[in-house]
Amino acid sequence: MIDLTQNDGLWTITLNRPDKANSVTPDMLGEIADIAERANGVAKALVLTGAGKVFSAGADLDAARAGLATDPVWERLSGALAALPCLTVAALNGTLAGGSFGMALACDLRIAVPGAKFFYPVAKLGFLPQPSDPGRLVALIGPARAKMILLGGVKIEAEEAMSWGLIDRIVAREDLDAAVAELTEAALAAAPSHIAGIKALIP
Repeated sequence: MIDLTQNDGLWTITLNRPDKANSVTPDMLGEIADIAERANGVAKALVLTGAGKVFSAGADLDAARAGLATDPVWERLSGALAALPCLTVAALNGTLAGGSFGMALACDLRIAVPGAKFFYPVAKLGFLPQPSDPGRLVALIGPARAKMILLGGVKIEAEEAMSWGLIDRIVAREDLDAAVAELTEAALAAAPSHIAGIKALIP
């Protein structure tokens, strides 16, 4: 349910469970974290995307009921992505919901297709967000808008998400691969140490 391709320093992780809206299980989260940890110091760019028309609907419902909502694997995954010294891009092929926010928030850049929706319904569901997610969300969109998402339960679409700073670019679905190629071209032409050096200079 997780696909990995490696091509000259470009690592692409694809959530491949489109029949379940790419909802994630503990095994899927652990596998992505494993890949991110292996990529550290090796990959020049890492891209996270999904199969089908939804990036991820969040936690698999059966797994959530069994305790996934509070599993430390979420933090292990977002921490591994955030720690990468390479360029990281969340190529959001559709809606992003729930705990899967953490994966995208931990990336350097977020691009999305038109019509993608963004929501994190923890207040309604009775769960806390993953510990590092609110801080990353506030850094992107500010405290009031973070509260609108986490406490107000608002669902925003791609255009508003970009105006808030939650995503960085909107691209047509058929152009998503080309947009990723454009964003990663410079990093793939550089040495890993040079990428890491530039990234270390950016707070």
